[in-house]
Amino acid sequence: MSQPGSTATRKLDHVRINLDLPVESSVNAGFDGLRFEHVALPEIDLDAIDLSLELFDRKLSAPFLISSMTGGAEGLGEVNRRLAEAAQAEGIAMGVGSQRAAIEDRALAQSFDIRRFAPDVALFANLGAAQLNLGYGVEHCRAAVDMIQADALILHLNALQEAVQPEGDTRWSGLLRRIEVLARELGVPIIAKEVGWGITGDVARRLVDAGVAAVDVAGAGGTSWSEVEKHRAATDIDREVAAAFVGWGTPTVECIRQVRDQAPEAILIASGGIRDGVDVAKSIALGADAAGLAGPFLKAATVSTAEVISRIIALKRTLRAAMFAVGSTDLDALRSSSRLVRRG
Repeated sequence: MSQPGSTATRKLDHVRINLDLPVESSVNAGFDGLRFEHVALPEIDLDAIDLSLELFDRKLSAPFLISSMTGGAEGLGEVNRRLAEAAQAEGIAMGVGSQRAAIEDRALAQSFDIRRFAPDVALFANLGAAQLNLGYGVEHCRAAVDMIQADALILHLNALQEAVQPEGDTRWSGLLRRIEVLARELGVPIIAKEVGWGITGDVARRLVDAGVAAVDVAGAGGTSWSEVEKHRAATDIDREVAAAFVGWGTPTVECIRQVRDQAPEAILIASGGIRDGVDVAKSIALGADAAGLAGPFLKAATVSTAEVISRIIALKRTLRAAMFAVGSTDLDALRSSSRLVRRG
């Protein structure tokens, strides 16, 4: 049984809060300020539109990522299994939640045992970047990768979340140098991922120069992890501090533009406030390679694998319809489209 105050207990708290309580950022992700110019005569066939892409040497049917959410506590293995089964069924990528708890207690590793359910898709391991300053080295990161036979390792950057957690890890000095060493020695690509406040272009440039292969911007506009921590807080002061950051962060649309401009060679994953296939289409048109969603999939996974699959199918149909209505036959065509304009 997970002990109070343990990493595993914190993971259970996070899932419960995300499912049951309001945790949205007050920042607008920016997608509402953009629209596509409609093409009344697209001159293409809907059925001929190709959503596929290759990501980390895996062929995927659509540019969707089930973003990192959960694992590392009793009861969460079933959620990850359903997500993995749906990812396999629909041919999309998946990232797991932080594996720190399973590194600390190998008995919890079974909640991440998902490769057997998703043998063909891109799977991403996940650890907090801050752990590299707290004793984690290449061997710990390899253990996370091996745990799920991952195609890449997500290093999540959650400095603000750690700052508002009473138990947070706030020693971040010199972290970029450690990331550079890890990128050189790990043997699989590294994805740098924020958790909801955004990676700006200058930070992305430093990360890519250090050897990071992909950037998941995770901009502001979706889940606010300071709001999550507000709901976990044990004291009035802790709640007050966390609540002050509900409007913090760089909007997702701005992050996508900055990262594509300043780190053009990086794989760019858009996430943060993406609600549907139209937002995915906008992200691709802005220059993203793929788009991640978390909340809708987490809620669906508490119901069934079939419910997760239905969410993916809806995303695919919406994205394909959006591409049809702007005359884009594939993702490259959408990425080079001039049909995305500012609203008004």
